[in-house]
Amino acid sequence: MIICAGEVLADMTQQKYSDGIRFDCHAGGAPFNVACCLAKMGARCGFCGCVGNDMIGEYLIETARKQNFDYLNIRMDKKRNTTLAFVSVSDSGERMFGFYRNDTADMYLPLVQTEKIALAADIVHMGSLPLSSRRGQSFFDKLISESHRNGKNVSFDINYRESVFDSFDAASEIYRKYIQAADILKFSYEELQMFAPGSSDEEKLRFVGGGNKIIFVTMGGDGSMVFADGEIRREKALPVKTVEDTNGAGDAFMAGALAALDAGEKDWRKILRTANACGALAVGQKGAYPEWDKDSLAAVTEQ
Repeated sequence: MIICAGEVLADMTQQKYSDGIRFDCHAGGAPFNVACCLAKMGARCGFCGCVGNDMIGEYLIETARKQNFDYLNIRMDKKRNTTLAFVSVSDSGERMFGFYRNDTADMYLPLVQTEKIALAADIVHMGSLPLSSRRGQSFFDKLISESHRNGKNVSFDINYRESVFDSFDAASEIYRKYIQAADILKFSYEELQMFAPGSSDEEKLRFVGGGNKIIFVTMGGDGSMVFADGEIRREKALPVKTVEDTNGAGDAFMAGALAALDAGEKDWRKILRTANACGALAVGQKGAYPEWDKDSLAAVTEQ
C-alpha cells in the first residue's frame, strides 16, 4: 500500500470574465492529488493530512471520503484555517501560484499517526509544503525514521514553491536533508537544475542519486527520465490533443510511477510509460486530479 502524507488544500483557480474574475475551488495539494490518482488506478492507497476548522476544511474532508482510500486520517485543527493556493493558468496551460498560508493547518500534521502509517504502508510518499515549518519537519522526521525502521521506502516530491519559503537558500538547506533521506525522488527538470550541482543531467542525477535511490524527472512535452541502478532511461511524452491544464500533471505522473513500483514492475521504460500516460490524462482535463480509470489509462498507454 502507498500512503501519501502532507498538504491537502483548496486550489482557487482564477477564471477571467469581461466584468472581473472569479476563483473556482477544487481540492488539491500535491500528496493529496497523488493519493486520489492512485485510488482511481485501483491501487491500495491512503492519505494523512490536516485541514482547518472552516467550510473549506469540511469540503476537503468530504472530498477525501469519496476517494475509496484504504487508509484515511485528516485531522481538523480547531484553531486554524485551511491553506488556500491561488492558481492562475496561462493560455498555454502553465501555472502561477500564490498562497494564503499564515500558520495554517497543513503545517500541523498529526504526529501520533506516524507509526501507524509506517506499519501500514509499503511506500510512504511525502509532500513538501509542510517542510517550511518546524512542526512539519518534525512530522516528516518522525515518519521517515519510523518508515525506515520498519523497512519501508520513502518517496519525496520536491514540488518547490518559491513563495512558501523565506528564500531559495533557506529552502535548499531544508530540502537537502530530505533529498538525502528519501529512497524515491521526483524532480521537475527545472528543479533538478536548481537543486543538483553538475554540468550535465548525468552529473546531477549521480550526485543526487548516490546509493540506491530512484530518481524520476518530469520534462513536460519532452517526456520523462528515471535514474536507477546507476543508469538513466528516457521515455518520450505521449501525444495530447489539447492541453487544458498542467495543474496536477506531475502528481498524476508520480501516482503512475509509484503504483507501478508498488505492483512490482521491474521494467523502467514500462514504469515511465505508465507514469507519462497518467500525466497525459491529467493535462487533457481541468483540475488537479483528472477523471479517469484503469481502462482509460490503458488506452492512453497503448498509443
